[in-house]
Amino acid sequence: MRHDINNHLSMIVAIAELVRINPETGRRMAATLSEQPPKITQQLDRFIADFEAMFGITRSQ
Repeated sequence: MRHDINNHLSMIVAIAELVRINPETGRRMAATLSEQPPKITQQLDRFIADFEAMFGITRSQ
């Protein structure tokens, strides 16, 4: 999971660097950039669910 999140974050950093160097790449890379935060959220949600299940943590609704 940590590896997956690092990959998503490095993609964001790489795109930001490409856009800084060549602003025209922004339009092409916008879709890829906008896909990364939901992927990170999904990975973190999965980790939280596994962590809570492992330690018997329950949340009151």
